[in-house]
Amino acid sequence: MTGDLFGKASSSADAPRLTQWSPADWPTQPDWQPALDAFWRSAQGVSLATFVQSRLDAGAVIYPKHPLWALQLTPLSQVKVVILGQDPYHGPHQAQGLSFSVAPGVKIPPSLRNIFKELQRDLNQPAPQSGSLEAWAKRGVLLLNTCLTVEDGQPACHAKRGWEHLTDALLGEVARAAPACVYMLWGGHAQAKAELIERETAAQPAGFVGLREDGVAKREALVLKANHPSPLSALRPPVPFIGCGHFSQAKTWLAQRNLSLDWNL
Repeated sequence: MTGDLFGKASSSADAPRLTQWSPADWPTQPDWQPALDAFWRSAQGVSLATFVQSRLDAGAVIYPKHPLWALQLTPLSQVKVVILGQDPYHGPHQAQGLSFSVAPGVKIPPSLRNIFKELQRDLNQPAPQSGSLEAWAKRGVLLLNTCLTVEDGQPACHAKRGWEHLTDALLGEVARAAPACVYMLWGGHAQAKAELIERETAAQPAGFVGLREDGVAKREALVLKANHPSPLSALRPPVPFIGCGHFSQAKTWLAQRNLSLDWNL
């Protein structure tokens, strides 16, 4: 039994969960499919499938129900911002398949509450009453965890089982496809992806933003780094999350490139 997620006690028994390993049945936008297909065929993809299915067979309660939900709400062609998380929430009814987000009616977790506090401070917006970030996802904010499944009450237990190979590939797809994209990297785990993002952004000429010295069109990335919004680190140096100004920086940078993003929830 866990505490008051819906204003009442709830347990893992009635929580939405992954019931079988069946990626073909997980909804995603078509433009993500080539990267997904390549991963499922890879040795890492096969190993991950074997591991997760073995845990399901053993009776493990695994969240979320739809591990690739972020790729359904945000097409590759529409990504403007990436907010990178680590792994899904591990409590009942929490994980949605979107980094930091919880379903409407679910108690807002502490890290998300700090995200809302910074959003309110930075953009002078009303504090959201719901923890759902689906509206952001539908406007082009890719809410991606680096590991996409977790077991009930066991944080990071599926880390380094293969998901990271897929999510690195997805970050590479965004970096190569988006003419201009903001990456919000909060905490050391997310910031470790900065080199990958910068390398892949520069890898192939494309898009409409700017020119390289040789006159070829290039992509642009704004990589923003701060501490994780967890209460343990949100106010600590070197870059406290509270006060980082990432939302206004993203809004201004995108506007300079004729791209808009509404952060209201």
